[in-house]
Amino acid sequence: MASAIKLWGGRFSGKTDPLMDRFNESINFDKRLYEADLLGSQAYAKALSQRNIITTEEKDILVNGLEDVLKEWREGTFIIKEGDEDIHTANERRLGELIGSVAGKLHTGRSRNDQVATDFRLWAREETKKLLVYLKELIGVAVERAKKEIDVIMPGYTHLQRAQPIRWSHWLLTYAWSWKEDAERLTQIIDRLNVLPLGSGALAGNPFNIDREFLAKELGFKGVIHNSLLGVSDRDFVAEILFWSSVTMIHISRFSEDLILYSTSEFGFVTLADAYSTGSSLMPQKKNPDSLELLRGKSGRVFGQLSGFLMTYKGLPSTYNKDLQEDKEPIFDAADTLSGSLQITSGVLSTLTIYPERMRQGLSPDMLATDLAEYLVRKGVPFRETHHIAGAAVRLAEERNTTISNLTLGDFKQLHQAFEEDINLIWDYEKSIENRCSLGGTSKQTVQEQIVKLTKWLGEN
Repeated sequence: MASAIKLWGGRFSGKTDPLMDRFNESINFDKRLYEADLLGSQAYAKALSQRNIITTEEKDILVNGLEDVLKEWREGTFIIKEGDEDIHTANERRLGELIGSVAGKLHTGRSRNDQVATDFRLWAREETKKLLVYLKELIGVAVERAKKEIDVIMPGYTHLQRAQPIRWSHWLLTYAWSWKEDAERLTQIIDRLNVLPLGSGALAGNPFNIDREFLAKELGFKGVIHNSLLGVSDRDFVAEILFWSSVTMIHISRFSEDLILYSTSEFGFVTLADAYSTGSSLMPQKKNPDSLELLRGKSGRVFGQLSGFLMTYKGLPSTYNKDLQEDKEPIFDAADTLSGSLQITSGVLSTLTIYPERMRQGLSPDMLATDLAEYLVRKGVPFRETHHIAGAAVRLAEERNTTISNLTLGDFKQLHQAFEEDINLIWDYEKSIENRCSLGGTSKQTVQEQIVKLTKWLGEN
């Protein structure tokens, strides 16, 4: 393949190693930028016309021709040919086939450096908006379940040991709040990436005084990147999206880990719908939570994309370097992974069956030991002393092979004279939960307040 047919081939007289051609090509993955590339080119044709670099007639020919190329991509009839090393080359080649030599005027003053930077931001902006929709849908599912199942109580855990009773809805909202923070982070990233590189040229700027603010408005950017060197080389938005993807997947992974445990026979709190489970090839009784295990596993995949890209990005000199071709596959993969993961997580959560009685059976009187200490606090005993007394009560119950609630008033009085007949009122899980009524606690009122706040946020966003 002669180098003369390449966009950059005028400098070269020899042929490129065919292996190098394949090594250099990116069309197999950056073709998904086709729409952003064509929309950016249409805007650039209009900007060229504004500066009388091309005539109004030529602008119309270019814009209409680019629309025809876009139609081919959307209908699946666009044919990638030998020599189409990237999406920009492919589109420009096809445009020339459709409208003739006027296609050669489109690239005036523009470099593939500012072109790809623009395409990538356009694509990232629209893709992240889709992810934001999926994320909010997931939050909505969690909030709706929390509202309906607010009276279900369960053990809360620290160190995977039963700790204190909580509401199932309180557990659900743990993740809803995490996902809300993920949504807010993504919104901020979308705002930051929404600035225009086009008009930066290869690195030094555009020589035809292109109206970059017009371009920004035409393409829906909030403004322009004010330094051409930065415009062609900045990929911070890629790192931010990959970091966001990693953190969001970590939240999904932790959610999955909880449900994997809760779905075991040892817990028996939940069962996944058949649609999100698989069986064993050997053991007929098995119902495996493969959806959750895949979600947990894919968090590592996404983090790997982040770490790989950062290693590529960290040592690059200014401005554009071919290393930046490695910026697309990681984010494409991460976006695809997040898209599927968010939707699967919504499906799992919306179809999950819970077993309130089994959850209640997981409660035990020793989980109210803290309430015992708090009982004495209300009697005026310092907490550090009451903590020690409650621990002694737990130890006494263990020595007698009974539960702490079966100890007598006399047993308690041996530990401290502040104990009275009302000690028996402590052994009430609902009361323990309702005592946690400070803002953010697990009482019914405070959980309802969380639901109201999250519902309001969803309505406003």
